[in-house]
Amino acid sequence: MSTEPPARRPTIYDVAREAGVSHQTVAMVLRGQGKFRPETLQRVSAAIEALRYRPNTTARALATSQANRIGALVFELLEVGPSKTVQGASLRAAEAGYLLEIVSLPPDDEQAIQRALGLLDRADVAGILAFAPVDRLHLGEGSVVSVPLVMELEPDPGQESTLSERGMALVAEHLAGLGHRRVAYLGGSATWLAARRRSEAVRQALAQHGLELVKELAGEWSAASGAQAVRALRAAELAEFSALVCGNDQMALGALLALDEHGVDVPGQMSVTGFDGIPESGYLRPPLTTVRVDYATHGRALVEALLARIGTPAAPEANGNGAGPPTDTELLVRGSTAAPRTGRLRN
Repeated sequence: MSTEPPARRPTIYDVAREAGVSHQTVAMVLRGQGKFRPETLQRVSAAIEALRYRPNTTARALATSQANRIGALVFELLEVGPSKTVQGASLRAAEAGYLLEIVSLPPDDEQAIQRALGLLDRADVAGILAFAPVDRLHLGEGSVVSVPLVMELEPDPGQESTLSERGMALVAEHLAGLGHRRVAYLGGSATWLAARRRSEAVRQALAQHGLELVKELAGEWSAASGAQAVRALRAAELAEFSALVCGNDQMALGALLALDEHGVDVPGQMSVTGFDGIPESGYLRPPLTTVRVDYATHGRALVEALLARIGTPAAPEANGNGAGPPTDTELLVRGSTAAPRTGRLRN
């Protein structure tokens, strides 16, 4: 067993000696400050690489009086959208040198937001992100905090349309192209802001493509709620529409089961679409036509908005220079949609 002491972690002074410059020069290079000759920058970079130097973020925060943590208020991480959004936000925060600290909020406690905002405001964070899908997030809008605050209630940063609007436009265009004219929508919990946004996006998209929304069903985002909503329909009601648009893939999964129980052939007598693009959606019977949503990009954009308020320089990709149309939604056309055919539903 070796008795040698552990290797000492290299310091900024070691880098300075290796590069033949002052430690102040190294510090300025690390912060991206000052103007130096290319050869000086090259020597500092080579020294950092050779010594495997990594800045001590805690010490840097103390020395600069700058917090290196971002607080995140979260209501729900079980659903695909919120989970992927927070993952993307966490990665972008780390790239900018921040740790995303998550505070989980109970959805049935209306005072939780105020308490959590106060807790984070006293916890020396650089800023606060609020990921919450329910109306109670509005309670925090009037809160006075001493750090920058970005709420997911705001429109997608840097985008003229929301994820739901872009995704449902793809669905409506697809169904209209197949020849569908009468559509039903199975939405999520009305207490979620995201559910209401998605419902509004569906109405708007269908109208723009000349489709009639003949029925709206209420679910709770789960497969069980999707099955329950469709099971409650009578045969005459099912005959009123040829396509069922679902607010997420889980509800679509339940809807497919209930349609099979009703004796409705998918896609022969009914087309079904989902939303989210979960990996399992391609392994249903039939495979589900759905909208793949890059929620991680949405999470990164929220962090970019907060970094701008904090004053941290954004990554080049976030500046928007030369950026084309949003690519965070994609329609995955599979076996659950087809052109409508005439004929009575089988019993």
